[in-house]
Parts: sequence; C-alpha cells; structure tokens
Amino acid sequence: MALPPKFAGQRLPLLLRGAAQLETPNILEIYLDYVCPFSAKMFNTIYNLVRPMIETKYQSKLWVLFRQHIQPWHPSSTLTHEAGAAVLKLAPEKFWAFSAVLFEHQKQFFDANVVNETRNETYKRLAAIAGSVDVDEQRVLDLLIVSDKPGKDDSLNNGNGVTNDIKLMVKANRVIGVHVSPTVFFNGIEEKSIGSSFTAAQWEDWLDSNIA
Repeated sequence: MALPPKFAGQRLPLLLRGAAQLETPNILEIYLDYVCPFSAKMFNTIYNLVRPMIETKYQSKLWVLFRQHIQPWHPSSTLTHEAGAAVLKLAPEKFWAFSAVLFEHQKQFFDANVVNETRNETYKRLAAIAGSVDVDEQRVLDLLIVSDKPGKDDSLNNGNGVTNDIKLMVKANRVIGVHVSPTVFFNGIEEKSIGSSFTAAQWEDWLDSNIA
C-alpha cells in the first residue's frame, strides 16, 4: 500500500536518510494499536533491537511503515492515535520517538485509567507525552481539543484538527481488511508467520531469508 506524503513520519526515520538511493524497496508494514500490549511488544523489539540491523544491512532495500490501527472496543485507542496524527502533522520526524514513549506509558491509557476523565483531559496527557520528545505540546493540544460550543454552522459534531486524517487511516485499513493488532504485511501480502513474540534473532533470520 502506498504511503501518503502527509503520513511520511510513519516510515522508520533512520531510513529517511537513504531515501534518495532507494529504487524498488521492499515494504514491511506493521499495523499497531497504541493501547494493545502485543503491539507494544512488537514495536519495542523492532524499534530497540531490529532497527540497528535494518539500518546496517537493509537500509537501501527496505522501508518499515508503522500503520496506526485503531481498535474501537477500547475508546482511548482513537484518542491515542489522534495524538499520533497530530505529531505526524506537526513534527513527522518525531513520530517514532513519540510512539516509543507512548507505548512505554500505554497502561496510563487503558480503559480503567481513562474511564473517569473527560476526552479533553486525556488529550492533555497525550500532548504532554508529545512535549516530552520536543514536539510543541500546546500545538498538539490545539489540534486535539474538541470544543463544547456549536460550530459556525451550528453543528455539534465537528471533531478536531486531526479528524480528517484519522478518517483516512481508518479507511485505508478497512480497504485491506486488517482487524487485529499487530498485523504485518510484506510487499502488500499479509505475513502471518510474524507475531508479537518474534525475537530479534527471529527477525534477523526472517529478514535474511526475505530481503533480496
């Protein structure tokens, strides 16, 4: 699946430096949800252990794309991914760093930890996480906050500054039928052999076998 330029930050940043040399790269897409423990497990392995391997051996042959995957049975999933969309809009180069910190603190956004706060209060905590990786916290919050006043057309359902981006992400995921997280696609085909428990050694073996 193509990567819209507005979501360019979803590509693993270290690979951006070699973008000019890329001809026909392999594309590894990882569909992750910020409030899914299994997504956190896969992200941490890729970001902390597999990333150096990719940069060293496959930088000119592989793109790794973080596809944001909302799972609406956890209401805070939408809110966390809206924060990710805000970071993509304001500072795409910080998206993976922001995601790393959010996954580290994901339990703070599990159902039991958000049920008694308002949506805008949750946004304030998410904006603070963006601020911790040097993204402008107030600008993130400005994109996320939902007004309690009618819009200019008296609408009461106007969303926020990233609603349209979230719609695009959800539509793209629905088109290919991704349901659970994490889900992995390689060159447009679901790679069911890869799961959240894949170790760095297993990733190395898989990459050696599949990246020409």
